[in-house]
Amino acid sequence: MEIKVNYLDNLRQEAKFDDFSVIADQPIRYKGDGSAPGPFDYFLASSALCAAYFVKVYCAARDIPTDNIRLSQNNIVDPENRYKQIFKIQVELPADISDKDRQGILRSIDRCTVKKVIQTGPEFIIEEVESIDADAQALLMPSLTSDNQTFIEGKDLPLEQTIANMSSILANLGMKIEIASWRNIVPNVWSLHIRDAQSPMCFTNGKGATKESALASALGEFIERLNCNFFYNDQFWGEEIANAEFVHYPDEKWFQPSKDDALPSEILDEYCLEIYDPDSELRGSHLFDTNSGNTKRGICSLPFVRKSDGETVYFPSNLIENLYLSNGMSAGNTLAEAQVQCLSEIFERAVKREIIENEITLPDVPQDVLDQYPSIVAGIKGLEEQGFPVLVKDASLGGQFPVMCVTLMNPRTGGVFASFGAHPKFEVALERSLTELLQGRSFEGLNDLPRPTFSTNAVTEPNNFVEHFIDSSGVVSWRFFSAKSDYDFVEWDFTANGTHSNAQEAETLFAILEDMGKESYMAVYEHLGATACRIIVPDYSEVYLVEDLIWDNTNKALAFREDILNLHRLNDEQLQALVERLEDVEVDDYTDITTLIGIEFDDNTVWGQLTILELKLLIYLALEEFEEAKELVETFLQYNTNTVERGLFYQCLDVVLEVMLDDEIDIADFEVNFRRMFGDERMDAVLGSVDGSVKFYGLTETNMQLEGLDRHLRLIDSYKKLHQARAKFVS
Repeated sequence: MEIKVNYLDNLRQEAKFDDFSVIADQPIRYKGDGSAPGPFDYFLASSALCAAYFVKVYCAARDIPTDNIRLSQNNIVDPENRYKQIFKIQVELPADISDKDRQGILRSIDRCTVKKVIQTGPEFIIEEVESIDADAQALLMPSLTSDNQTFIEGKDLPLEQTIANMSSILANLGMKIEIASWRNIVPNVWSLHIRDAQSPMCFTNGKGATKESALASALGEFIERLNCNFFYNDQFWGEEIANAEFVHYPDEKWFQPSKDDALPSEILDEYCLEIYDPDSELRGSHLFDTNSGNTKRGICSLPFVRKSDGETVYFPSNLIENLYLSNGMSAGNTLAEAQVQCLSEIFERAVKREIIENEITLPDVPQDVLDQYPSIVAGIKGLEEQGFPVLVKDASLGGQFPVMCVTLMNPRTGGVFASFGAHPKFEVALERSLTELLQGRSFEGLNDLPRPTFSTNAVTEPNNFVEHFIDSSGVVSWRFFSAKSDYDFVEWDFTANGTHSNAQEAETLFAILEDMGKESYMAVYEHLGATACRIIVPDYSEVYLVEDLIWDNTNKALAFREDILNLHRLNDEQLQALVERLEDVEVDDYTDITTLIGIEFDDNTVWGQLTILELKLLIYLALEEFEEAKELVETFLQYNTNTVERGLFYQCLDVVLEVMLDDEIDIADFEVNFRRMFGDERMDAVLGSVDGSVKFYGLTETNMQLEGLDRHLRLIDSYKKLHQARAKFVS
């Protein structure tokens, strides 16, 4: 994690990281103002807070209340060496906690991350640099050397060279990549989380049998998502980019809908139109892109090459954004390597969907077959030794597809996790299933797994597949665990006679799609210095339903974005029109405004927590429509997931509106005790919201230039690096 420090007045300092800001000061006796804890105080508090967190996680997983658990830490200083200290952590537990849980809680404290880092002894490197942002990739793996040559299946270059090449590409883009966390909880299963230090919303996870393969995986995914603009998928890219020579890619084209809003003839082809617009309901306005919001330019469309005949077909960027998420994207040392990875993931997700939705029972992989892969067996054994039964399944559906499945059961919670992996080689698909299972997860994280169900409706519900796609946290059927499988086990191999040429394997995978009657379309991206591709297989690789283009399109943001960002400058007529649109939009009232308009607000602000319901409430207040506001306040308080402070504001508002709407009582009779209950500052804010002197309490002013929205501006700055690189590439 990158922490940037700013000097404030006197000895005060500000440490900024992610969306947080921490102020440190020094005591008055050390010439400070004593206005905040000192750096060493934060250090001491961090270990106590970390210990308390692990206790909370342990108790939450076992439904043990923490109301009567107390924890404290004291540091005992050696009189002869003040840098040698003992941290004594004490925990007071209620009498009714079992001996087993008492020991479990103590063991959980022992696993405190801060404690482990201190005990291991961090290494400090102190150096001068010309620019803090220039040393872009120094935070990765300094132990890697170019002398090593580690080859793994699926990579056309050694891991060391792959990592070096991708790191160089990111450095040249001006992106400072940092490793936020590593995981290696069982043998031969590594995962990590990397992110852009300047724009932490841009992040990926990597997995592999070694730390090097996991890092290569994470970097490859990062580059693929840059190339395909996935980090910026639903976001507004600002007016400057919206009016630039190109918005997405230099070879994009913009097509105008017909006068009756019909689809332009230049987009898609007959095969695609039958899939995306079966009832001729899709209109041109459904396909305006969310990112620019520039409807005057028309429909931004991107070229893809049709596999069957090499013809170019233009796909609206809106359609890709709404239906496919990250499915069908990959980067590689070569195009063939990227194609194999891309197609493998498409099969993995499509087959997984078929298995889950049709409640298919898969055959077990025989033990003698598993024993051929001792490193994988060691990882499975590590899980089972921790009390997690593991099932290894052949998900090829009788040898049709290159897919495997590893399923973990958690007897402590009754939850299960079905992880799938795909690759033309059996061993690689199996390894990917196992590493995907534990990607970014601790043993505690395995306590959050959903329970299986016999409800067919639950597993076939469309959003269940979306959950499986995002983080494999969807529900699976109990029928999946039947001893009677629907297919026989096949020890399959989709490589060409045992050879592992990525080019041959890519053609094998394309041939499977062709035999299924599926057309595929591919775009290749090389603007950023790496080879990446995106493959679309209509009616096969979608994540969301095709009808979402009409009924749940992300470009509904265009009806709200400008007015919401200019909220403080709207007159009553404009506010009335806005709230009516919010009432009419077919979106849940608890949808956050970040999602609705594609703006990344700081999570720690009122904007960051704002929902459609709360925004409507504030507009009704501004319009002095108090009955409507009162009704929404009651709903807010009943289902409030906002901050405690925001909840208290609305509790205060609720009682004030109650009094004001009652003709028989007067606010003056209650104000003194309301102030005693809620405080003067909160009461002033509520009374001001009612009399009109305070509008949209807690929401800072912004505009279409996104002033004050630092989090979103950092995201746009990140995208501008890609935009500039693409412009330079074509020039």
